[in-house]
Amino acid sequence: MIMRPADSSGDALPVTSARDLFRGAQAVAERVRDRLKLFTGDWWENPSWGNAAIDMLRETRFTEADQQTLAAYISSYIRETEGVLEVRDQEYSVAGGAFHFSCTVDTGDGEASVDFDL
Repeated sequence: MIMRPADSSGDALPVTSARDLFRGAQAVAERVRDRLKLFTGDWWENPSWGNAAIDMLRETRFTEADQQTLAAYISSYIRETEGVLEVRDQEYSVAGGAFHFSCTVDTGDGEASVDFDL
């Protein structure tokens, strides 16, 4: 897998050399981040695709038990990403009204860290 680098808002950055492209575990981690940022309904061509985490938060008032459910959903969503063999070392917390999730993904080319804030 090869991925282009992107800035903090997800816009593709210019690539002047093949060395600037992400490969291996780093490319898989970038693909995971891209998938996590695409929420259900965001893509006009197929509105049913995407991360349903926002929809889960709309359904109920967010409790401590919901944190575990949301973390389990995000882990399973990450596992569906091409190149991800396993998701481990999941950690999650709520601070300042934001849900923070982090994990390590195992790929065929090594491991990479993934962080996601919602």
